[in-house]
Amino acid sequence: MKTALVIGAGVAGLAASIRLRLKGYAVKVFEANPFPGGKLHAFSNNGFRFDAGPSLFTLPHYVDDLFIAAGKNPRDYFNYSRKEVVCHYFWPDAGVYAMPANRDEFIKTASAFFNENTADLENYLNRNAFKYERTAPLFVERSLHKLNSFTNTETLQGIAAIPKLDLFSTLNDVNSMAFTNPKLVQLFNRYATYNGSSPYKTPGIMSMIPHLEMDLGTYFPEGGMVAITEALFNLAKELGVTFYLNTPVERILYEGKSVKGVLSGDAVYPADVVICNRDVFSAYKTLLPDVPAPEKILKQERSTSGIIFYWGIARLFPELNLHNIFFSKDYKQEFAELFDQKTMPSDPTIYINITSKEEPKDAPSGCENWFVMVNAPANTGQDWDRLILQTRDTVLQKLSKQLNTNIEALIQYESVLEPRSIEMKTASYQGSLYGTASNSRYAAFLRHPNFSNQFSNLFFCGGSVHPGGGIPLCLQSARIVSNLIPSCS
Repeated sequence: MKTALVIGAGVAGLAASIRLRLKGYAVKVFEANPFPGGKLHAFSNNGFRFDAGPSLFTLPHYVDDLFIAAGKNPRDYFNYSRKEVVCHYFWPDAGVYAMPANRDEFIKTASAFFNENTADLENYLNRNAFKYERTAPLFVERSLHKLNSFTNTETLQGIAAIPKLDLFSTLNDVNSMAFTNPKLVQLFNRYATYNGSSPYKTPGIMSMIPHLEMDLGTYFPEGGMVAITEALFNLAKELGVTFYLNTPVERILYEGKSVKGVLSGDAVYPADVVICNRDVFSAYKTLLPDVPAPEKILKQERSTSGIIFYWGIARLFPELNLHNIFFSKDYKQEFAELFDQKTMPSDPTIYINITSKEEPKDAPSGCENWFVMVNAPANTGQDWDRLILQTRDTVLQKLSKQLNTNIEALIQYESVLEPRSIEMKTASYQGSLYGTASNSRYAAFLRHPNFSNQFSNLFFCGGSVHPGGGIPLCLQSARIVSNLIPSCS
């Protein structure tokens, strides 16, 4: 039996380990942390449970597919429910919009709230769906760096649709052309942040992202987001995957045009195939330091990072939902500060995720667990101690004003995750959450491929390589890698 080694037990590494095991490989996974999941893990303190990282769950069938491929019933391992409300949106002038998950209901309520024509709303959503359906077969489901990905009917249809994909406009341009109400433009501009980019720079094709929420749905996993990690981890172990937690890999070993295994501590682990689920920048710099790196790819602009305050709040807020957004007054200024000035916004947009709305046991009775996140620039040596304190004060003042209560007085527990600690804990270069930003129409083509051009048996998966960051794309990167590797014979 041939051996496949996976470096990193993030969600892509877990998915890759399952797929390679199903292809007949003996699979070993090495993870530097004492837990699997990478960013997708959880912690508890003072009776409050927090999902530490990703908080939005879409395209759940990508998770289910792994169990189905293994001949298992996904519902025996993992369950979720579809949300009726996507998000509660708040504006500084006290305007609040609860965005329905139902497409027709959204068109009806958005038309009334934003004073937009229903036909314009429907046309916008139809164009978003068209973009996704035409581009997903190439940009999400296949390797973008293999010639045979461009020689099938679906891809040719996507190429033919290029004039309708808004590749040469920004997301803000597309949204501003579609709507007259600046609040609705801002709402749809927000989707650029789903891959850590600016709506004033990222191409208009990114307007397809709302399609994932509004047509395909948003979901909540029973047990929180970490339940995704736990389900995949348990499936992998059941299939016979071996995990080495608390076991960082120091080097990928190679000879000629082939990798031979990995070095961890004083031990050498031989392999026929190596799959790297580590941030591709740090992978080259630390695991392959003597190998010429693809500098043009590695020098691409980094995505945003984040400052996350985990707050145990001693009160219930019925006006809040699972997902909540408090917008800034000047969105364009916010992104100029993030990407051009590389500093924290003076008036940041605030995202609050409260899983106790769905799982009351995630907080003590009468309390809520707030995951409070603001976008941050990638870590390039800023004075983070000062910026974190400044941002905390700004966030507290803003939320206290809009919720008409003293939020700081309600905090029973607090911890902070910020660009430096994100970089330290996840090896994500500069603490970027999505690898490189998508602030260019060529960004998808400039992501690192899922294979090595130097070694025939080295592959890459995860949010820093094709097709990108976020749980669905990470899962797809594992599928692409699996399709590139022949079954074990």
